[in-house]
Amino acid sequence: MKKHNFYAGPSILPQFTLDETIKAIENFAGTGLSLMEISHRSKEFVAVMDEAVALFKELLSIPEGYSVIFLGGGASLQFAMVPFNLMRSKAAYLNTGEWASKALKEARFFGEVVEVASSKDKMFSYIPKGWTVPEDADYFHITTNNTIYGTEIRQDFDCKVPLVADMSSDIFSRPIDVSKYALIYGGAQKNLAPAGVTFVIIRNDILGKVERPIPTMLKYQTHIDKESMFNTPPCVPVFAALQTLKWLKSKGGVAEMEKINIKKAALLYDEIDRNPLFKGTVATEDRSLMNICFVMEEKYIQFEKEFLDLAAARGLVGLKGHRSVGGFRASTYNALPIESVQALVDAMKEFENMKA
Repeated sequence: MKKHNFYAGPSILPQFTLDETIKAIENFAGTGLSLMEISHRSKEFVAVMDEAVALFKELLSIPEGYSVIFLGGGASLQFAMVPFNLMRSKAAYLNTGEWASKALKEARFFGEVVEVASSKDKMFSYIPKGWTVPEDADYFHITTNNTIYGTEIRQDFDCKVPLVADMSSDIFSRPIDVSKYALIYGGAQKNLAPAGVTFVIIRNDILGKVERPIPTMLKYQTHIDKESMFNTPPCVPVFAALQTLKWLKSKGGVAEMEKINIKKAALLYDEIDRNPLFKGTVATEDRSLMNICFVMEEKYIQFEKEFLDLAAARGLVGLKGHRSVGGFRASTYNALPIESVQALVDAMKEFENMKA
């Protein structure tokens, strides 16, 4: 039976990425050695790293003056590295969900943190509007996509202070104006590669402005200077990321991917809004294209498990909502084909015919 993978992360990858990575694990670049056992300083792997950086810059139209580095530690380590490297005394944060809250919490170890707005009052079901960023903040931090609750910021803000964004779960899903950001980071395991590698896009001129000493491993400049090779990088996830970038380019790049993502999301949101058994959980104008969250209507709430069982029988996996929210979550990342979304819609209609 064909599986339709809606897991939120680690999540679905393009078949091309899986196939090419499997080949490289068996025999990397004709060396007769596995990707898992070859030196990261070999000319074959250095070429992988160089090409991955070049494709990052090409696909996102990253301007001059920016570096792309690959690190370990996930986005959670970036919650501390960002303020460690950038905060002199004050930073501003927009609190739109659990990961934004965690980033804000870590920043408080390094100085004053201003929470410019929060949607916690309504269980992070909307993106706050009308907030003001203090002009004396060293940077302003946002989390563009809320994987747990299903909201997304799909615009590039004009900001008078350096703008920092966690784009773990929507990177490469739409074109972005990188020039409006001082730093963009994210864990790769939601839209790019297996868990284990973190990408950072950083404008070089924002570094070197804090007076505190920064441990070598936690200093961005260390990894820029050593081209992500200060220590052994996560070679297999970096190689897999490169394959996904090649796949993205072959599909027409992020502009074409955005068109497909809009179609996929519209297909599912339309069914959620039409089907009397289900309802969405977030403000319509803030709905994510990557993580689509919904629940059963109150009168049908007792049928949640039964629907999940039916979905599993149809090959639909990873639909259970986050443990803190419940209900259902369909993660529709770049690699998920529209046929999988249609299969979910068909299952929802089938369940409606059984229960409504």
